Amino acid sequence: MTMEFDNNLPIYLQIMQYIKRQIVTGTLQAGDKIPSVRELAAELQINPNTVQRTFQELEREEVVETKRGLGRYVTSEERKIMTIKKEMAGELLERFLTGMQELGIEEQDILSIVADAVAEGKGGKTHE
Repeated sequence: MTMEFDNNLPIYLQIMQYIKRQIVTGTLQAGDKIPSVRELAAELQINPNTVQRTFQELEREEVVETKRGLGRYVTSEERKIMTIKKEMAGELLERFLTGMQELGIEEQDILSIVADAVAEGKGGKTHE
């Protein structure tokens, strides 16, 4: 795993987002074992305490669970994974809408742009 960290956001939050993204995209499946603190810290070349904090937060959010003596595993609750996916989609949508509003695009035009992009099967083209 290689990550480039944003200096404006705590590293543990960036790692949390990365792991959540791996879960919702299926790279990490429900019930998969995640790397240990030492493994991930060595791989990312960061302080193990940062990874420990990441895992503690993921456990608090019930994204991962610890099996005593075996390690940490991705939650096996599909409902939780769907909740994470919806939260991430909501964040993307909020950024998109904020960007469109900053461009001065009206709500009806935003809907038209999105509908056209979906119809074309592309997210990068805008209607003309």
